[in-house]
Amino acid sequence: MGHREPLNKNEQSKKDDNPLNVRQRIENIYAHGGFDSIDPADLRGRFRWWGLYTQRKPGIAGGKTGILDEEELDDKYFMMRVRMDGGQLNLAQLRTVAGISKEFGRDTADVTDRENVQYHWIRVEDVPEIWRRLEAVGLDTQEACGDCPRVILGSPVAGVAVDEVIDATPQIQEIYDRFIGDRSLSNLPRKFKSTIGWLPDSPYETNDISLIGAHHPELGPGFDLYVGGGLSTNPMFAQRLGVWVAQDDIVDVWVNVVRIFRDWGYRRLRTRARLKFLVKDWGAEKFREVLESDAYLGRKLPDLAQPPVPEKLLDHIGVHKQSDGNYFIGVAPVAGRVSGTVLDQLADIAEKYGSDRVRATPLQKLLLLDIPGDKVDDAVEDLRAIGLEAHPSPWRRATMACTGIQFCKLAIVDTKDRARDLVAELEKRVPELDTPVSIHVNGCPNACARTQTADIGLKGQLVVKDGAQVEGFQVHLGGGHAAAASLGRKSRGLKVASEDLGDYVERVTRRYLGGRTEGETFAQWVHRAEEAELQ
Repeated sequence: MGHREPLNKNEQSKKDDNPLNVRQRIENIYAHGGFDSIDPADLRGRFRWWGLYTQRKPGIAGGKTGILDEEELDDKYFMMRVRMDGGQLNLAQLRTVAGISKEFGRDTADVTDRENVQYHWIRVEDVPEIWRRLEAVGLDTQEACGDCPRVILGSPVAGVAVDEVIDATPQIQEIYDRFIGDRSLSNLPRKFKSTIGWLPDSPYETNDISLIGAHHPELGPGFDLYVGGGLSTNPMFAQRLGVWVAQDDIVDVWVNVVRIFRDWGYRRLRTRARLKFLVKDWGAEKFREVLESDAYLGRKLPDLAQPPVPEKLLDHIGVHKQSDGNYFIGVAPVAGRVSGTVLDQLADIAEKYGSDRVRATPLQKLLLLDIPGDKVDDAVEDLRAIGLEAHPSPWRRATMACTGIQFCKLAIVDTKDRARDLVAELEKRVPELDTPVSIHVNGCPNACARTQTADIGLKGQLVVKDGAQVEGFQVHLGGGHAAAASLGRKSRGLKVASEDLGDYVERVTRRYLGGRTEGETFAQWVHRAEEAELQ
């Protein structure tokens, strides 16, 4: 029903064969014939529906990213994403994820801002065995990428948080059981991102669909519905539909929003195919009308006035009491970079202190649940010993980074190593920082690390320094979520060479610390500061 003709190559590929069918070819042909036996249409298209992207060939400079053809950028190894809906892992799953990293992924494992784990260096020959091991413990990679419903974010403290009123984990599980792999939903115009949870601990404004806890004055606790969020090169915050969704209606509402996107989303141009463009054109009122129509939900949803806006997103770092009297511990890897070895050590610590539950967060952090109060201090020390800090500096606590040029074919600059080095620099240069200032480092304009909603968002590009092109970043300042929701401010001509990032962030942070009013956040200061103060 949306604009379809002429078909772009992605739409043609999906029309030619349902991408979910590629699993059979991986298992029966490609795993035996190796990388060179893979059909290009599968390799750069349908593989994504099973969580697989070719990674970047080593040694190709960022300046070649937009010049070389995709096949010239391809290495013969894959990035693989594991689905972890709700960010939840039990101990057996964590050990399996760790073991696969060590045996098949050269010990790579990144905690992403989609609450899952991402490997690198995966060979197609090993993929069937990896699937077998994951599926034996209730995990998989199905629809972890591709034009389909991707991993569903949930509150990483669902079921244990003191302030939670409704645990939406059963609904996330029902969506996964019923609709992930459903062929009627496996050909969407573009990716579809979801978040469902009571607490404000995921970036609900930047997902295609978000359900966040809200009280109705007459009907009681339920969920507020947002649709059409997304960042990248055309950033847009999701729009409230002004409806109250009961817990029992979550699944029906979710699947019908997906069906509207499938039926009406724009397909002719990939650059305009995300749900946000349809929502922008229709507006919230029309979208609600279509959702409630007989073709979709078939009933009216109760009106819901704007609930109180959360002050900020919760990151759950540190030690926090659970509703059952035990504690959870939130730890901060640097920019999400861990390893199979570290995850195995985390499993050892969990087992030592009696926990069978580990969670990943949408901020590239990890949580260890169910720790008895008298064991918390020892657990914190054991976690620190493996590089997982429960009491991190504000710099480490609030820094994220995408995959970057090390593995990503779209990237222009390095991100993970730069973020790690930047955190170390700033901890020495500005140790007096007393409030988190979020830094999100992105290797290209696609905003996988949510560049535009950081206090300091760094968008990778080549910049000119001393007459030569070098790695650098365009700077976005003052972005945020919740009460501080903003897409950030681009100060005129503000670009910084990668090697000068420490100098720049120190300079602007010291100006903030010296010029802030009592209680003023970095983002608030940015939006009133003069241009010269931001340079």
